[in-house]
Amino acid sequence: MESLDETQHFFNEGYTEYRPNLTVDCAIFGYHEGELKLLLVKSKVITKWCMPGGFVRKDENLEEAAARITAWRTGIGNLFLKQFKTFGEPGRNNPRGIFDEDKFYQLTGIKLEQDNWLTGETVSVGYYAITDIVNAHPSADFLSSECAWFSIDCVPELGFDHDRMLRDAIFAMRIDLYHFPIGKNLLQPKFTLKEIKLLYEVLSGKKLNPTNFPNKLISLNIISRLDEKRKIGAHRSPAYYKFNEDVYEKALVEGLVLV
Repeated sequence: MESLDETQHFFNEGYTEYRPNLTVDCAIFGYHEGELKLLLVKSKVITKWCMPGGFVRKDENLEEAAARITAWRTGIGNLFLKQFKTFGEPGRNNPRGIFDEDKFYQLTGIKLEQDNWLTGETVSVGYYAITDIVNAHPSADFLSSECAWFSIDCVPELGFDHDRMLRDAIFAMRIDLYHFPIGKNLLQPKFTLKEIKLLYEVLSGKKLNPTNFPNKLISLNIISRLDEKRKIGAHRSPAYYKFNEDVYEKALVEGLVLV
């Protein structure tokens, strides 16, 4: 929602285009230079930071909704997306104590009545995505004051049940690392074994064997060596590697045992 007109239409007549009571929330992880970050949104009318999310349109499925929201917030399409959990605890989206009704009215001219289509309980389907921070362009909208990256170790207290969502998203992502070759879009087209090992250490939160891990990637044909080396000094010229596209894409669908 980029304008006042769009916002007013959404709150007053959004039920004609969106499914009431069904949302998706997205834990968008960003990786850059050995650090994992989380993309958060600060609303002008909600006092706590939240993960990006939104209602599901009537003409799209859940994954399409998650792809739309992640693309809008990052400026990048076709991110790796994985559904990790559904959240439906009673009262989970109660805005009591964090929603500024006066500020909302000042911005939109709308007073939310109890029978508004947005005031009921919602069930939210959680997705996580992973992107390269360098290529991302965080985007706020009419009701957002900021959209920014936070180090995963310095995330503020989140609104609604998003603290729990984040914990579950991290857990799911780290479990999935054992079965899917996540991360092709987080590295340059050619990379060293040290770089891919660091990526997986940051994502998994644990140290990996410097020999066994890359050898496993090579034996699975996920990556292959190039006839090119990085020149970083005398006697220090590590070989470059690349992902094998067909094998990588097949593994994303069928899974494998990676680490």
